[in-house]
Amino acid sequence: MTTLSPTALAPTRSTRSRRRATGQAVRYLILAVGAVIMLLPFAYMLSTSFKSQAYVLTLPPQFIPHPATVSNYTGAWSSHDFARYFVNSLIVAACTTALSLLLSSMMAYAFARFAFPGRELLYKTLLLGLMIPAMMLIIPQFVLAKYLGLLDSLAGLVVFYVGGSLPLNTFLLRGFFAAIPKELEQAMTVDGAGAWTRYRRLILPLAKPALATATIFTFLASWDEFAWSLTIINTPSRQTLPLAIALFQGENSTLWGLVFAASVIAVVPVIVVFLLFQRYFVQGLTAGAVKG
Repeated sequence: MTTLSPTALAPTRSTRSRRRATGQAVRYLILAVGAVIMLLPFAYMLSTSFKSQAYVLTLPPQFIPHPATVSNYTGAWSSHDFARYFVNSLIVAACTTALSLLLSSMMAYAFARFAFPGRELLYKTLLLGLMIPAMMLIIPQFVLAKYLGLLDSLAGLVVFYVGGSLPLNTFLLRGFFAAIPKELEQAMTVDGAGAWTRYRRLILPLAKPALATATIFTFLASWDEFAWSLTIINTPSRQTLPLAIALFQGENSTLWGLVFAASVIAVVPVIVVFLLFQRYFVQGLTAGAVKG
């Protein structure tokens, strides 16, 4: 029987190594191209926000503004009561995120740990909310908001944003809660801990990745939402940032530097929230989606 010497195996190993290196290089190249494509619009928006009006529409476009100016930011922030719109959006997004996480985490814990009649039916009915486009609910939501006295108010935005975010958040959190070993809860039960104590002292601390994922999704959705705020908000002082930017663009259709500066200001809180929770993001999303 003929045996291959190490020298004969060397070319094969070398070929495999080169193939792995080539495949890895191709993957990195594809990811780099995708990253450039994704970041290009934001880079252009950021660059244009530092340009004076005379250089905004120059061709070919300059990604490094020269001369650079911050007058667009000062002008956008000080005009049309932009600071009030920013605060309104911050209040709505923060309240929506807090209420949605509280309610969805309690619902998810109940669906994951307690057996009660109709549990699966209720859970599947809740998930139907993920299959209905938001625009189809505008008219019934408007009628309901009218009867509840929530029209033209920030509370009207918060209530319906919370309702819209509950199905997805409950889905993500239920999957994560179900993966937590039941033995931990049983040990606490032996020590006399009730359901609320187990939820508050055990489940929530262990579910930080899933909670971080839900926080990012909820904050982003409520911060960027446009259609519902356009439908129910009439008073200018109660407008949120997306609606204000749209109106701002209409009133200053040629002042793109101001429009892009306002857009950059609107993006900053979203980036901050993502940076605060990004280390938990992938772990929480994967756990909720796979084990839900």
